[in-house]
Amino acid sequence: MEPQGEKPGEADRVHITPHFLKSRSGEFALESILLLKLRGLGLVDLGCLGECLGLEWLDLSSNALTHLGPLASLHQLVVLNVANNRLTGLEPLAACEKLQSLNAAGNLLATPGQLQCLASLRGLECLRLQDPLARLSNPLCTSPSYWAVVRELLPGLKVINGERMIGRGSEFYQLCRDLDSSLHPSSSPGPRVPRAQPWVEPGYWEPWPTRGSSILEEACRQFQDTLRECHDLDRQANSSLAQAEQALSPAGTTSAFVF
Repeated sequence: MEPQGEKPGEADRVHITPHFLKSRSGEFALESILLLKLRGLGLVDLGCLGECLGLEWLDLSSNALTHLGPLASLHQLVVLNVANNRLTGLEPLAACEKLQSLNAAGNLLATPGQLQCLASLRGLECLRLQDPLARLSNPLCTSPSYWAVVRELLPGLKVINGERMIGRGSEFYQLCRDLDSSLHPSSSPGPRVPRAQPWVEPGYWEPWPTRGSSILEEACRQFQDTLRECHDLDRQANSSLAQAEQALSPAGTTSAFVF
């Protein structure tokens, strides 16, 4: 028999208490916590998380959150990851005036209007609503026009879903798209396909930087995650180039060009 008033599974649920947050961060005071990683804990509410007034970096991904109410008091928050939850709105984040990066992929955001609350965040530069590698998205992303609507709603964004909207990054992306479109298989011999070569030697980026603050360590971890994604994309690109080369090269010949 389960304790009276306790729902099934509630005893095993993680609760956000001052003791839990202090033990998780190693800090003696909630106000001293700068970074928290609370990923995949099955959280359904945020408890006293709003008392961590100095929090700058927060990972709440892969939980079961339906609201972000306590985050409205986190005025120092710079980076927030709430991917893979059950959120239908982001309204409390309107008070996080220092927010620069938000990952909200894999939630239940159905219309661009639910992002209106972010319009007042002048420092918001990076927004993720989709993550193809993790197979995360939002219902609003099914609309062909959502991209343009989001850009109009949040003109200050520099990066959406990992793609740069301004600067040389967007030009490079367009160059890659043009190159990709030029490599469609053809029955005619056509031009030989250049084989891409690495810009740096293998392992150049592998060494882990010197450990410092917890925020620096987490930034390094995110960098390593990005590197793994780049390696995956590199393998996919090499496979596509090999198929295109085989289709475009005359039978019985090989090509070896430096890109």
